[in-house]
Amino acid sequence: MPEAPAIPARPGRSIRFRLLAIALLPTLVVLPLLLGITVARWNDKFDALLTSKVNGDLTIAHQYLSRILENTGEHIKALAGSAQFLDTMRSRDAARLDTLLAARRGELGLDYLVMIDRDGHLQAGSGGSATGRIRHDWPVVAAALGGGDSTAIDVFSGSELSAIDPALGARARLDLVPTPNAVPTDRKQETRGMVVHSASPVALADGSSGALVGGILLNQNLVFIDTINDLVYREASLPEGSQGTATLFLEDVRISTNVRLFEGRRALGTRVSSAVRGAVLDEGRVWLDSAFVVNDWYVSAYEPISDSYGTRVGMLYVGFLEAPFSAAKYQTLLTIVFAFLAVTAVSVPIFLRWARGIFKPLERMTDTIGKVEQGNLGARTALPRAEDEIGRVAQHLDHLLDLIQQRDGELRAWNEELNARVDERTHELTVANRQLEATTKQLIMSEKLAAIGEITAGVAHEINNPVAVIQGNLDVVRSVLGGQTAAVRTEIRLIDEQIHRISQIVTKLLQFARPEEYAGYVDRHVPADVVGDSLPLVQHLLNKAEIAVEREDRSSRQVLMNRTELQQVLVNLIVNAIHAMPEGGRLTIRTYDEDRGDTPGLVVEVADTGIGMPEDVMARIFDPFFTTKRQSGTGLGLSISQTLIRRQGGDLRCSSAPGQGTTFAIWLPEAL
Repeated sequence: MPEAPAIPARPGRSIRFRLLAIALLPTLVVLPLLLGITVARWNDKFDALLTSKVNGDLTIAHQYLSRILENTGEHIKALAGSAQFLDTMRSRDAARLDTLLAARRGELGLDYLVMIDRDGHLQAGSGGSATGRIRHDWPVVAAALGGGDSTAIDVFSGSELSAIDPALGARARLDLVPTPNAVPTDRKQETRGMVVHSASPVALADGSSGALVGGILLNQNLVFIDTINDLVYREASLPEGSQGTATLFLEDVRISTNVRLFEGRRALGTRVSSAVRGAVLDEGRVWLDSAFVVNDWYVSAYEPISDSYGTRVGMLYVGFLEAPFSAAKYQTLLTIVFAFLAVTAVSVPIFLRWARGIFKPLERMTDTIGKVEQGNLGARTALPRAEDEIGRVAQHLDHLLDLIQQRDGELRAWNEELNARVDERTHELTVANRQLEATTKQLIMSEKLAAIGEITAGVAHEINNPVAVIQGNLDVVRSVLGGQTAAVRTEIRLIDEQIHRISQIVTKLLQFARPEEYAGYVDRHVPADVVGDSLPLVQHLLNKAEIAVEREDRSSRQVLMNRTELQQVLVNLIVNAIHAMPEGGRLTIRTYDEDRGDTPGLVVEVADTGIGMPEDVMARIFDPFFTTKRQSGTGLGLSISQTLIRRQGGDLRCSSAPGQGTTFAIWLPEAL
């Protein structure tokens, strides 16, 4: 019977890789994917929560504005039907009626309260001339003259306000402030006024119909807008650092707001961005999204305001500062990432250890079988006795190998001489093979190192050529200028130092290429010299701010640190001190010896007479991305400086108080 053809074995990956994949795939692939999906959904929910909150805030503001409209209408209606008003009307005493309206205007919190006839002529009023005339074709007024009560928001021109009361016309007038991203306009002033407009029917003394008309001017009505802000954003309703704001717009102009343009000055007269205007005023939609408000990003809500004609004439806005929420979001994301990395760092070694406990015995058995196949019948797994499946397989394998070795011994006994020669030759071949493998590996490594050394030497040579040209031309410039080099002596010295620094880098490259020709060295520096090299780099800033520099070099020790890194730290601290003294001041740089315990060292102090910092800012100055320079700072300078100093075994500390300046102290161990 013919033999069945052998089925070729399908090539596969080592069990080591399979077990490692099984152990690490959930942690390094599946878990990050799930974590990423979860974080993305959480981010969407977080943003949706902010949108929902600002929408709720807008609802409260809208209800308050609606309540003002309702109360104004109810108050005027109640006054028109009150016995006191009717008695005064029947008395036909104009002075008494004016007094009554003036008194009730103040009690009801109205800006004007007048009585007109069907033609709009003032019959009595709390302000302005009783012989004046106001428009009687307003839908609100027309409804009252027709016998009904009506209240709405209307926009009065400056002349219409002045006809009622000249003070109202003056109060409505606002100078427009140029605002980035707003719709271009040629207007310089806003003279119109947004008024809560209410009217109720009354019967005049001659029996004809008239109207009792009152209103509240919302332009620069800070009580109105601050009340909305207090209702919406009560204390502790927002996280620390955030800030709630509310604004009333006449079209796209802020006519009443608590948004600050500068410290202590409200952003009256500024205008909303064209994007918000188009969505809210032109399309009539409610805006629920981030928006740039005057000088920062806010989570914002805008809704249109319509007048008695149904025309959109303004907007109501509430919002809160977005930065603290974004910072909290990013901090949470970083915490999740760090937690994942920590869990991974702890769990992966455990998983690897478990996986190793499986594939190591299997690899040992595979290696043992390989050695036996190569003729080493004495090879054994030598695994410790274990009661699991892999342990029992290893024991059976060793037992089988013992039997094979026993049978082989019996065969060898039949032909000892032949076996001895075979064993001797096998041993020689094994030793030669191992020597050949070692020699081959050494040759490959030598060729790689030689190639790297040749490339490095070539790069160093190519850099040396332009450096030599620069140095030579600098010497020519120095020779040609002669005595005139005194004016640029510092700059020439700095160029020499940077050329020397390039040469040092080239030297290190050559040291790597030919280590036997170079000896290593340690950078030891006198802090006073590094300070002296740092000051010219910031001299233009010192001159611009009119800052006097004082130095006290009392240190007699040296530090062991990269000169560029120490110079980077000093320049960063000096620039921060200059920014803290915009009106000028005194910059003091001291060096002195100081021991920390049993460790000798020295201190470099950078002190200024600037504005100083409060405690809450002091607590965060070394945090990455924290900065008080909103537009020019990255928030990484002090964090990086602290890292550089601590890496050398030193310490960077700060002391400050508002109005008393700031002092940064660098302590570094002495270079022994």
